[in-house]
Amino acid sequence: MDLKDHIRSIPDFPKEGILFYDISTLLAHADAWQVALDRLSKIVSQFQPDILAGIESRGFLVAAPLAARLGLGFTMIRKQGKLPGDTISHEYDLEYGTDTIEIQSDAVKKDQRVVILDDLLATGGTMAASINLLNQTGADVVGIACIIELTFLNGRDRLDGVPFETLIAYDD
Repeated sequence: MDLKDHIRSIPDFPKEGILFYDISTLLAHADAWQVALDRLSKIVSQFQPDILAGIESRGFLVAAPLAARLGLGFTMIRKQGKLPGDTISHEYDLEYGTDTIEIQSDAVKKDQRVVILDDLLATGGTMAASINLLNQTGADVVGIACIIELTFLNGRDRLDGVPFETLIAYDD
């Protein structure tokens, strides 16, 4: 099955000049979603993780069902102020300003093998920040996986050598 057939392209979203790759249509198609999860399961299993981390918010849609399927734990990487309890934060630069992501301080244990998941890798800024955040916890980030990679934005160059796999690549 060609999963690209189940990804909708929306021009000028969220702002003019951006072509948004919408996974809603993939999620809505039961067979295609199962194929995507099957393929991601094979990829993620190679890394032998202890826990999966999903990046807010579409990364939750990928990581949570995958963790359940593989019998693994799941944790959330969220924007600042969205998680209860003690958190660990990491501030990072955006094109215009900064942003902060957090994880609960007890979400992962020292030396736990973590795979980070998101729906899409674009410029790699949030993914790189997530690697740094998890490194602060003492976790061992052993892999990264996404449904989609926008290869023309060179996001994988920012991933500090962490192995990265994707199901779909768009070259322009």
